[in-house]
Amino acid sequence: MKATFPEKFLYVINYALLGIIAVSCLLPLLHMLALSLSTNDAIVSGFVSLWPIGWNFETYHKLFTGTRIVEAARNSIEVTLVGTVLSMLFTILGAYPLSRKFMYGRKFFTMLIVFTMVFNGGLIPTYLVIKSLGLINTYGALWLPGLISVYNMLVMRSFFNGFPEEIEEAARIDGCGEIRLMLQIILPLSLPVLAALTLFYGVGYWNSFFSVMIYINDSSKNTLAVLIQQMISSQQLLQEIANTSSEDLTSVTPESIKAAGVFVMIVPMLILYPFLQKYFVKGVMIGSVKG
Repeated sequence: MKATFPEKFLYVINYALLGIIAVSCLLPLLHMLALSLSTNDAIVSGFVSLWPIGWNFETYHKLFTGTRIVEAARNSIEVTLVGTVLSMLFTILGAYPLSRKFMYGRKFFTMLIVFTMVFNGGLIPTYLVIKSLGLINTYGALWLPGLISVYNMLVMRSFFNGFPEEIEEAARIDGCGEIRLMLQIILPLSLPVLAALTLFYGVGYWNSFFSVMIYINDSSKNTLAVLIQQMISSQQLLQEIANTSSEDLTSVTPESIKAAGVFVMIVPMLILYPFLQKYFVKGVMIGSVKG
């Protein structure tokens, strides 16, 4: 069907707005990359904008050899991978029963779960619970409180509700039990929503730093987000480089080290997102509309 003139005009406006938003998100990233790769004189003079001046790689060399950024990145990978797997597992186990029409009291349990989105115990009671469970200074304190996102579980439940009943009836006629139905039929057909929620959980665990600062006391267990946050707020990372390296620090600046650290933290998500983008929009839209 051929688009009318008003529709074409609306498309142009939408594309223009989306282009402006995309550029506004891309420019700060390019500026940080340029700062991390520019020479000291160019940064101090304020000549660096979107393109590196001088191409100085010494910042990344000092960042990786003179700090704990490699150890912090390894901790972040562990927290993200294990946390995402656990969260997805329990989200599926929570969403699937609530999507079954024969489950007794499923509306009551759904409302009870939604209630937690409005009211929660607060920071101090949560800390006392984590402490009483002996999870302080362990990654369990990061995984347990946010193990299930109510929003993500409701999206997945709505997606499961959208499956045609004929598929389930045909599977049960063939002797398929409930567990086998979920594992071999429902989940393989739910790849869009699974990929979208995996990205949600992964980004959340990767960027979390406040919970790490509260529950983790051992600096060797700090994640990359905490290291970057400390670096930006107090220049602790630059001081650590000065204490562990005898080389001249005039080749780097605090701004270049901060930019390099932020860029290193962003890169993994930038690499992962394109592979899940096609599932991201489809999964969230279907899961939020159906049911």
